[in-house]
Amino acid sequence: MRLRSLTLTAASGAALLAAGVLPANASATSAPRTTPASAQEGTVSASDLLAKVTSCSQISNGKYKTDDETSATVPVCGKNGAVFWKADMDIDCDGQRTTNCNEDRDPWYQDDTAFHQSDGKPLKAESLPYVVVPSSSSIWNYSGAGIKGGGVVAVIYNNKVEYAVVGDTGPTKIIGEASYATAKGLGIDSDPATGGVDSGVTYILFKNSKASPIESHSAAVTLGDQLARQFLANN
Repeated sequence: MRLRSLTLTAASGAALLAAGVLPANASATSAPRTTPASAQEGTVSASDLLAKVTSCSQISNGKYKTDDETSATVPVCGKNGAVFWKADMDIDCDGQRTTNCNEDRDPWYQDDTAFHQSDGKPLKAESLPYVVVPSSSSIWNYSGAGIKGGGVVAVIYNNKVEYAVVGDTGPTKIIGEASYATAKGLGIDSDPATGGVDSGVTYILFKNSKASPIESHSAAVTLGDQLARQFLANN
């Protein structure tokens, strides 16, 4: 997790533009890819899922910011069998050190995640699609809503669905963050310092679900597809 600074992010982007270079994203040979950027995971379409989350029945006691410098505008919403929010996506590169997730590439890098692999090691943000949930607070307690580590999440952006797991916790007042691999799978710039997207991401978290083991993306996709079909049937 990290407290992202819009000022630092903007400054980094401006410096890159001034230098006439692009952000140093992972190449196809330098890092594993869990899915092609154009992939549609599972059998449920993005449009069908989005049709079920057009209105919000707010379950959080307040709203969240998407970054330190923004106002609190994002509620957590409830549906049958799930909770959801619509926000931005900041890039989380925390966990095991890899080619693109380390202190040199990520100004906010931390070598641990709130939830761990089945062998006890932190998760790998570069290869595992995972989502960050706000740490429990007076605004919202994720565990009280049936959300737990390894829980399955449908992340939707630009008409694509990527299945991820709940892998880390973040600040108590900020929402909208996912791992390097989640961004890459959705075709979002995954650079930990300058990447992400400012809006347009929908996160649907399925209650009382758990991919086993947490580090298996294929397990998350298989279970996520089943839960997504149930979600459509029950809402």
